[in-house]
Amino acid sequence: MITHEIRVHKSADDFPQEEHLAWKIATMAADPVAVDSDVTDMVINRIIDNAAVASASILRRPVTSARVQALSRSGGRAAVFGSGATTSPEWAAWANGVAVRELDFHDTFLAAEYSHPGDNIPSILAVAQHRAEDLHLSGKDLIRGIATGYEVQVDLVKAISLHKHKIDHVAHLAPAAAAGIGTLIGLKPDVIYQAIGQALHTSTATRQSRKGLISSWKAYAPAFAGKMAVESVDRAMRGEGAPAPIWEGEDGVIAWLLDGPDAEYTIELPGPGEPKRGIMETYTKEHSAEYQSQAPIDLARRMRETIPNLDDVESIVLHTSHHTHYVIGTGSGDPQKFDPHASRETLDHSVMYIFAVALEDGEWHHERSYAPERAQRPSTVELWQKISTVEDPEWTRRYHSEDPNEKAFGCRAVVTMKDGTVIEDELAVADAHPLGARPFQREDYIKKFRTLAEGVVSDKEQERFLDAAESTADLKPEDLYQLNVSVEPSILAKAPSIPRGIF
Repeated sequence: MITHEIRVHKSADDFPQEEHLAWKIATMAADPVAVDSDVTDMVINRIIDNAAVASASILRRPVTSARVQALSRSGGRAAVFGSGATTSPEWAAWANGVAVRELDFHDTFLAAEYSHPGDNIPSILAVAQHRAEDLHLSGKDLIRGIATGYEVQVDLVKAISLHKHKIDHVAHLAPAAAAGIGTLIGLKPDVIYQAIGQALHTSTATRQSRKGLISSWKAYAPAFAGKMAVESVDRAMRGEGAPAPIWEGEDGVIAWLLDGPDAEYTIELPGPGEPKRGIMETYTKEHSAEYQSQAPIDLARRMRETIPNLDDVESIVLHTSHHTHYVIGTGSGDPQKFDPHASRETLDHSVMYIFAVALEDGEWHHERSYAPERAQRPSTVELWQKISTVEDPEWTRRYHSEDPNEKAFGCRAVVTMKDGTVIEDELAVADAHPLGARPFQREDYIKKFRTLAEGVVSDKEQERFLDAAESTADLKPEDLYQLNVSVEPSILAKAPSIPRGIF
C-alpha cells in the first residue's frame, strides 16, 4: 500500500492533477491487476448475500416504489431484481440498490467512518449487464469492478470520518462505485477521475437520514449514490468534467464539509500491480439489524440462559463504544428509540429495543422482530425502558483499532436484578464475524439466501441463481443477466399498491 497525505490547497497553489486524491484513486482503478482467488470467492459470497437480502425485501413498500419507478423507464438491458424485466442501468442501480439496502442486512465495514460496501454491487452489476455484449464484458470483468468498488470504499472509510461532521456515509460510496464501474469497462484514468469528482459532488448530504424518526430514505440514500455513480461515469465518458480538486479544493469537501482548511488526512491505496483486497476486511450480518447490534444480539441470546426471570430485572447497562452509544444507544438523545410505535428503520437503530427482544425471544428475525405487535408487547416495552448505554473508552479504542485481531464492535452487559444481584457478560464480535464463534463461509451465505428467499423465490429459480453466482468468474457477456433473481408474477402481485407519481 502507498500512503498519501491529503490536505486543502488554495486555488492559487501549484497543485497538479496527478496529486489529487481523485486522480490517485482513478489510476488505481485503471490498473489491470489480477484479482486474488480468495477475493474472487468473497465477491461471489457478497453477490449471493445481496440477492438474499433483496429477496427478503422484494415485497416491501420502499422496494416496490423503487421498482415501479425503474420499470417506468423504457430501454436498457440492466435487470431489475425480481421483475424479470430490464431497464436503463442507472434506474436498475436505483431499484436494486433499494432492495439490497432496505433490511439493513448485508455487509459492513467500520473504521473512521461507517459503510455497507455491498452497496457497490447493484450499480456495477447494472452497468455490466447493460454494456456486456457490445464491450464483451465477462464475469471476470464484473469481479474486477466489484473488487475496486470495495477497495476504494474501504480505503476512504479508514481515512476520512464523515459522521463527525454529520455527513451521510454514502459520500464515500458514490466515488467508490464510479471507480468500480471505471475498472469494469476499462476506462482511462482521466475519465475515471472526472466521474469520481462528479459522483462525490452529487452525493454529499446530511446524516439526518439516520437520525430521529428514520424513514425509508435510509434505504434510498445508497441507491441514489449508486445511481449518481452510473450517471457520473456516463457524463465523464462523454467528455464532461467535474469540480476539481473535489476533496482538496479551497471550496471543496474537506475545507467546508469535513475538518476544514487546515485539515490533513492520510489514506493508503494499493500501488501499481498490487491486488485490491479491501473486501477481505469487510464482514456480513447474520441478523437484520445495524451492525453494532450484531454482537449484542448474540450476547443477549447467550445471557437469557443466565437470567432467571426477566421480570425481576431492575436495569441493564450496555458498556460499549462511542459510536454504538451515540448512534444507536441512549447517547443519541433520540426519544424515538424508545417509542413502541416507531418505524422499522428507527427500531433498527435502537440497540435498547434490539437487546430487549433478543433477550425475550432468544432469536432475531428480519420480520417478526420488527412487527408492530412485537414492538408494542407490554413486557417488551417494560424491559426496553430499563436498558441504557454508556461509552467505555476501551470499547471505543478497540472499535478504532487498526489491528484486525483487536478490532471489536461488541459490548459488556451489566444486568442488575431487583434483589441486587449483578449478572455480567461481554462479547467482542458477532458470532458470524471472521473472528467470531461461527464465521460465515460459502455454505452460510447460501443458507442465508435459501432462508430469505423461501416463499418468495421458487426452488427452481433459487438453484438457477446459485449455480450462476458460484460460476460468476466463468460467465460470458450474454450470461451476466443470470445474476439477478426473478419472482413469479403471483408473488409480485402481493406487493403493496403504489400511487402514481410523475412518471
